[in-house]
Amino acid sequence: MAQLTNTPATSTDANLPRGGDEGRERPAVIVAADDLLRHVTALFVHAGLPEGDAATVADCLVRANLRGVDTHGVFRVATYLERLRAGLNNPQPRIAVERVGHAAAHVDGDNGMGAVVGTRAMGEAIAIAGEGGVALVSIRHSNHYGMAAYYVLQALEAGLVGMAFTNASPALPPWGGRAPFLGTSPFAVAVPAGRQPPYVLDMAMSVLARGNVYVAAKTGRAIPPGLALDGAGRPTTDPQALIDGGTMLPFGGVKGSALAMLMDIFGGVLSGAAFAGNVGNPHTSFDRPQDVGHLFVCFRPDLFMPLERFRERMDEFVLAVKAQPRAEGFDAILVPGEREAQTERVRLASGIPLPAEIAEAIAAKGERAGLSPLPVSAGKS
Repeated sequence: MAQLTNTPATSTDANLPRGGDEGRERPAVIVAADDLLRHVTALFVHAGLPEGDAATVADCLVRANLRGVDTHGVFRVATYLERLRAGLNNPQPRIAVERVGHAAAHVDGDNGMGAVVGTRAMGEAIAIAGEGGVALVSIRHSNHYGMAAYYVLQALEAGLVGMAFTNASPALPPWGGRAPFLGTSPFAVAVPAGRQPPYVLDMAMSVLARGNVYVAAKTGRAIPPGLALDGAGRPTTDPQALIDGGTMLPFGGVKGSALAMLMDIFGGVLSGAAFAGNVGNPHTSFDRPQDVGHLFVCFRPDLFMPLERFRERMDEFVLAVKAQPRAEGFDAILVPGEREAQTERVRLASGIPLPAEIAEAIAAKGERAGLSPLPVSAGKS
């Protein structure tokens, strides 16, 4: 197995390699999930996070890669480290939790890492739901918290239905606008089933995930047509033109725009976090904290019927969905989250494919931090 150690040092995410030799895309490399988790955890410990918090952030990122949500995986390491170095994220926050009702809590993240704040808040939501059946937890002073499904999966593993709302930095215009104002603000829901796959939804308010734009820019790829405008309001497939003053478009036109507004209301207005275009961009806003806001909802699925009956009904629903006639070109009908779970099983067994540029950048940061080399193997061309 090869080891990555020889990438030139870079200080910011913007300086990560943008493409292969002579513009050719380089083959991915394969990294075992455990090796990647140890390496990324050590990077965050070196950056000042306590061991447990570093492991939480690393787990959030690696879990995204395992599930095929690569735009929210270790691609984000460089930006997270840069914000820590710049003092824009608090490596050791004093997260404050205030119970504000029988079933509600308000969390102040003290500008901690989003995965740390989000995990602490979801833990509180799970505890409250365990006491009374339902929980509502609002969070302010947080940061980019990675894959939204990460938090509802925690609720799912506790046997609960989980919902996660968040706002985000400006990326989408409101319906009728042409400049970024609303966030992509992913919404996530997890509902347990019995023998069938659980329902795990994680979707942004844009057609294109913003992480895809940054990955495309770093690796020299174009983005699909019809999903973005440049700074002059013209359609573009150049990710850098989008980053340099352009805007992505909401999915579903006015409907996606309306949902993005709702996410900003629930994530920002309700919590006391930044809102209305004032959330900092994790990649470009290096003059201030992000102040992202979230809202978590959890409840027991046995509130209205015995748990076993609920699980049976969910299985019946999933089987009915899968039994529907398939359109041409489809081999199967999947429920949300099923493909990601399948990808996770495969990648746990065979390793995580990473673009060579991203793997080399992570390995180089480890080398500068005095870590052991990141073990990799060759992927498919």
